[in-house]
Formats: sequence, structure tokens, C-alpha cells
Amino acid sequence: MSQTAMSETYDFLFKFLVIGNAGTGKSCLLHQFIEKKFKDDSNHTIGVEFGSKIINVGGKYVKLQIWDTAGQERFSRETYNALTNWLTDARMLASQNIVIILCGNKKDLDADREVTFLEASRFAQENELMFLETSALTGENVEEAFVQCARKILNKIESGELDPERMGSGIQYGDAALRQLRSPRRAQAPNAQECGC
Repeated sequence: MSQTAMSETYDFLFKFLVIGNAGTGKSCLLHQFIEKKFKDDSNHTIGVEFGSKIINVGGKYVKLQIWDTAGQERFSRETYNALTNWLTDARMLASQNIVIILCGNKKDLDADREVTFLEASRFAQENELMFLETSALTGENVEEAFVQCARKILNKIESGELDPERMGSGIQYGDAALRQLRSPRRAQAPNAQECGC
């Protein structure tokens, strides 16, 4: 198998949507995760940007398709106040078992902080969200945010809460050959004519 073919083989595909107000660093988070560097010349996103990366989560290879949407404010208290609206939209428009992580970005700008860690953490807990403070500039917790989210999705697949074969779930099995080996729904009851020895 060629290196290119191996690099495109994965167990699952997860679709991620990065949402939030303009100027909060969504594109910079995406760029830091994919390229491992800060995007200096970040203009406001017009429409949608896209990136993908295959990561190893607990021995499973997961391809993350990340869609970065155009936001609507700068880094300020207003971006925190808008969280409830973003959360409502996400839960209304996405799968019932959606996995959401709240990223308090721009952690490197602590002197300009308007929302405390405790306040954001409490909001996340009250709304059943995962929460991490990140810095797209330094890379702090950027990869960890995506990995934690992917791990939680994998846990929901293993527990049966999420079904990769359900249309619109935002997840699917990867390579067709792997799908047949890993899909618990494909396991059939032993044939009565087969020997059980």
C-alpha cells in the first residue's frame, strides 16, 4: 500500500463546524490545528473555509473535516454574551447527540480578559459542554480541543448513542473495507447450519 493510500485510510470521518462571532479566532484555530502555525494575515472569513486532518484517538484513525464559518464582533464581552444564541442554533440545526466544546480562545491575551475562566467554565457546565481555554497564537490546547471532542464522539459511538450509518449525524465510517470489519451492526447471528465447535 502506498504512503498516500495509507495516509488516507481512516476508521471514522467526523464533521466539525467552528462557529462563533467574527474576530474570535476561528480561522486561526483551524489553521493552527491543521498547519501547526499561527495565521498572521487573518482576514475575516467570507463564506466558509475548510480543512481536514487525520488524527489518532485511542488507536483509531479519525479524519476530521473542519468547516470554519464566517462570524458576525471582536474579542469582547459581547462574544461571550452571544454564546447562548450560537448554542441554540447548533442544537436546533444539528444532530440530537451533537458534541460541543466551548473554546475560550486568545488565552495569550490575559491582560485583555473580560470573561473569567470560572464564568466560562460555569457556563459550559450548565450547558453540558466541554470547555478549554486555547490560544491559536501559541498553539496551547488547540490540538487538545479537537482530540477531546473526537474522543467524546468515539465514546458515543461505542455506547450506541451515535450511529455512523445514520444520515445527517455528521459522522461516518471511513474506508469501506474497515467499515465491514468494525461495524457492530454488520455482525450477524451465527448460521444454524454452521458448526459451533
